[in-house]
Formats: sequence, C-alpha cells, structure tokens
Amino acid sequence: MTVPAIAQILRDGLDVPPGATVLVGENGSGKSTVLEVLAAALGINAEGGSRNTRLVTRPSEPGSLDLIVERSPGADRWAYFLRDETLHGLYSYLESTGGADPLFHEMSHGEGLLAIVGSRLNSGGFFLLDEPDAALSFTGTLSLLVQLGGLVERGAQVVIATHSPVLAALPGARILEVGDWGLREAEWSALELVASWRQFLDGPQAFLRHLA
Repeated sequence: MTVPAIAQILRDGLDVPPGATVLVGENGSGKSTVLEVLAAALGINAEGGSRNTRLVTRPSEPGSLDLIVERSPGADRWAYFLRDETLHGLYSYLESTGGADPLFHEMSHGEGLLAIVGSRLNSGGFFLLDEPDAALSFTGTLSLLVQLGGLVERGAQVVIATHSPVLAALPGARILEVGDWGLREAEWSALELVASWRQFLDGPQAFLRHLA
C-alpha cells in the first residue's frame, strides 16, 4: 500500500484493454511491483514462467493482494511472465524439464530472451514482460517490438514495464506513467523518458555537463 500505483489499483481496479499496455517510470516507481501483483493475481509464477512453472529461489513479491481477475467471455487463459532479473533461473528450469526448448544458456542473454518470446508467447494469451529491453541491443529491441506487434495483431494482450523509448513506441499501445501520483495515461511524445533521450542524443557532452 506504500506504492502509489498499487494503492490506486486496489482502490480503483485496473482495466487492461485489448492490445498492449506499457508502463514507464523511474527506478523505484512501482512498475515491477505492478507486474508482480498482476502475475500473482493470474496465478503465474512470480519469478517468471506460467502457472505450471515450479521455480522458487527467494520469495520477495507481494502476492495477489486479494485482487480478483475478471476476464471477458471466451478470453484465452494462457498467460506467461518474463522478467529480466530472473531469466537465468528460468532458463535453467526449462532446460531441466527436458522439453523441446533450445539450450538457452548456450545463447547470449538477448538471444535467449528473443527465443523464449518466440517459443512461449503465443497469440491470444496474456503476457507480462518486466524490462525485457535490459537484455537487448537496439536492433534486438526492434526485433522484440516487431514480435510484440505481431502478437497484438493476433489477439494477445501484453503488459510491458520498460525504460526504453523504443518499446514505449509500440504501435497502438496504451502508455501508463508510474510515479508518486500512481498511474496516469500519457502520450509517447510527452514522456520525460523520450525528452531525456532526445536531449542526450542531440548533444551528449552538453547533457553530461549539465548533470555535473
């Protein structure tokens, strides 16, 4: 309840529309906590994976906080949670189950993320991604953007927490800015995230001198 975004969700609920929802905000604003609570409410493993993933290292998430999930009639119940900070453990778990997955640990971090998106995120499901851009180069982020756009076109719902202006530009996405105010809708062009990147790229040295 000390996280404004969580307090708002418990008070007002959270309507997740069809397509993509992107959460943006500073470190500590509550983006990842929102995804953890949504995952728990959906019955998904808090460390990543699906309902059936049995991966536990150190429980530290807040749980579902008694939220109730209301689905539209006929909604697909397949859901999956990918979070950058626990991908290593998820890769190990998936390899230990002896399935048909590729050997994720033989890939780079970014390659593994894109591979698991391709193998686990299917059309029609509900998918949570916590800072997936942390593993990716610029071209890798563009590849993920294309994959997510394709999922949305095929009927998936996607909720992403990110610091990337590239992922925040996912076509048609609803953007929620997370901060001391809780959650508020925002336009991509008006995001502080976008303005800061523009200022830096327009003049890196001047930008850094301003910070000094």
